[in-house]
Amino acid sequence: MSQTASAISPPGSAATTMGRYRWTICSLVFFATTVNYLDRAVISLLKPYLETVFNWNAGDYADIEIAFKVAYSVGMLGAGRLIDKLGTKIGYALSTFLWSLAAIGHAFVSSTMGFSVARAALGITEAGNFPAAIKTTAEWFPQKERALATGIFNSGSNVGAIIAPLTVPFIAESIGWKWAFVITGALGFVWLALWMVVYEVPARHARLTKSEFDYITQDEDPATAGLEVQPKVSWFKLLTYRQTYAFIFGKFLTDPIWWFYLFWLPDFLNKQYGLTGTQVSLPVAVVYILSSIGSVGGGWIPLRLIKNGMQPFRARKISMLLIAFCVFPIVFAQQLGQINMWLAVLVIGIAAAAHQAWSANIFTTVSDMFPNRAVASVTGIGGMAGGLGGILLSALVQKRMFVYYESIGQLDHAYYIMFWICGGAYLLAWALMQLFAPRMEKIRLDDAPMVG
Repeated sequence: MSQTASAISPPGSAATTMGRYRWTICSLVFFATTVNYLDRAVISLLKPYLETVFNWNAGDYADIEIAFKVAYSVGMLGAGRLIDKLGTKIGYALSTFLWSLAAIGHAFVSSTMGFSVARAALGITEAGNFPAAIKTTAEWFPQKERALATGIFNSGSNVGAIIAPLTVPFIAESIGWKWAFVITGALGFVWLALWMVVYEVPARHARLTKSEFDYITQDEDPATAGLEVQPKVSWFKLLTYRQTYAFIFGKFLTDPIWWFYLFWLPDFLNKQYGLTGTQVSLPVAVVYILSSIGSVGGGWIPLRLIKNGMQPFRARKISMLLIAFCVFPIVFAQQLGQINMWLAVLVIGIAAAAHQAWSANIFTTVSDMFPNRAVASVTGIGGMAGGLGGILLSALVQKRMFVYYESIGQLDHAYYIMFWICGGAYLLAWALMQLFAPRMEKIRLDDAPMVG
């Protein structure tokens, strides 16, 4: 640790002054998540253009969406493992480089099948973002601040979804839909340059003061605090813990709801209210602005409860239950929309905000319950479960139901059913998490089989 102390507390530094460099790292992860979701959201906004060019129906679009989700699910499992093996710096950089190439590659597609391939490539490469982001947060923040840091970087998903409707239709109408994929995809390379210059793990970062290092690592084993290269744990061992299944079921039931908003909200506004092109931009932006507020607010709530003396696991559970109830009013979206479109937009925005608040907390439960060396792997396992839930929702509900109701001219019925699914998913997820990990006990992996 003498070398570590030297690295993080250079001669003449004010070691007694708490630094805030961890928030610089958080801003980098925020930027990456923004780009990740911007690239992911482009196709939903180009759907009207691509439907005309490629003669798509609701089933074709659902197939393309399923291709993304299948690849994303498989990618999450492998990405989490790879990032635990390579470490956050190299693992995050590799993922971003590859997904940026995949995003740009959409511009060179000339068939519906080609879009399925391009979306699959994007899905498997974008899967690295959240395992890397959660692992970075676990390395750079103490337990009490992780939900807030997660909420801040996770709000990047909303910012990406806000930027998309404000820019993508404009680009498509001005210079063509292909350029929308190229320009947004290229932003990943800007982030990559910043990441490689700025990032390092706490134990080796030259700009980190000793007081901030001690604050960051207050919950860790002093022997491995702030280090990145640690023994890895097998998937099979992780699957023997009830805590893993709490995270799996929480993601399986709630991730598909967010993907429904992301991929189908522009279509909902088009089919239900006749909005097209740039007309969709403002209501979609309103939904994701509310989501950003929810993401940060969801991270702030447990932090406030912990500071008031509540145990972290109880603060997390109470926060998540309150958030789950905030989603439920979305079941009235169709009725409210009959009064005024903006009432439907508002209630969808509140539900999306609640999802992001939920997401900030459920991601943090991984670092609450597992040591840093397993965080990316468990995040990947849960992410795969969320992806599988999204696939099932698309294949069994959205594709069959939406195609059927669209064919008989009653698409509003399909959305009505979907909003009921959205409203109940979080309460069911909370109940299952309570069943599997009522106190979110931190597990020990001392006797876990070491691999790699």
